[in-house]
Amino acid sequence: MNAIDASGVALSLPRPPRRIVSLVPSLTEALFAFGAGERVAGVTRFCEEPAAAVALLPKVGGTKTPDLAAIAALHPDLVIASSEENRREDVAALRQAGLAVFVTHYATVAAALDGLALLAGMVGADPGSIDWLTEAREVAAACTARRGEPVRYFCPIWRRPYMVARRDTYVADLLALAGGVSVFPDEGPAHYFSVELAGLPAAAPQVILLPDEPYRFAARHLADFAPYAAVPAVARGRVHLVDGKALTWYGPRIAGALRLFAGLLCGEGEPAGALAGPSAEGRR
Repeated sequence: MNAIDASGVALSLPRPPRRIVSLVPSLTEALFAFGAGERVAGVTRFCEEPAAAVALLPKVGGTKTPDLAAIAALHPDLVIASSEENRREDVAALRQAGLAVFVTHYATVAAALDGLALLAGMVGADPGSIDWLTEAREVAAACTARRGEPVRYFCPIWRRPYMVARRDTYVADLLALAGGVSVFPDEGPAHYFSVELAGLPAAAPQVILLPDEPYRFAARHLADFAPYAAVPAVARGRVHLVDGKALTWYGPRIAGALRLFAGLLCGEGEPAGALAGPSAEGRR
């Protein structure tokens, strides 16, 4: 299979890889969801899912601090990396060592769905037969068809300083597809930028989402918003602690994430149509 990755490098695989090292936690989970888990030879220490399976695999350092010698010692015929999570110099060093590295970058839900389909084909899976991928496309299409006036949200991904995602990121695109728009305009070239809570009254978010990763927001952090009782989200009790993996991990979580955030943002009960998910009969 021939493909050009997010770094512009062409990769040619004469056959599906038999030994894969994944440096991207969400894509590690996706590989298992593709049915290619038995070929994953090594992962980072941040690759947590599926928990029972990855616990048994060799760890090759962190996403930003990979052990290059340990990766090479596993003799992979494919290393999967991300332009956001992994450093260019580490990717270059792996390639210099003669390893095939495929770099990913998914700035939108649509790009993630297409990229996941491509990756599935690379590892020998049939994208058309992957139910969760088909479901994610259906839910994304339903979200697009049902868009109305966007709900203004504040969704920090870090604290001290509080930081938010720029609108050209996967996080922002997922929330936009679910019906939201960030209350803070993009600032500067960085994908993530700092904001002050003092700006909340003027920004007037209707919903506040506090994910448990990359920063682990928890119930104790709700006190940060007590001084802003007049902010619509606070006044109406629409401050939610949410699953950070649903927000940032692309893969088998996409459909559920869109349903989750559509409900939280738009205040709906059980969304209609494809957003409602499989019926009880369909789940059996």
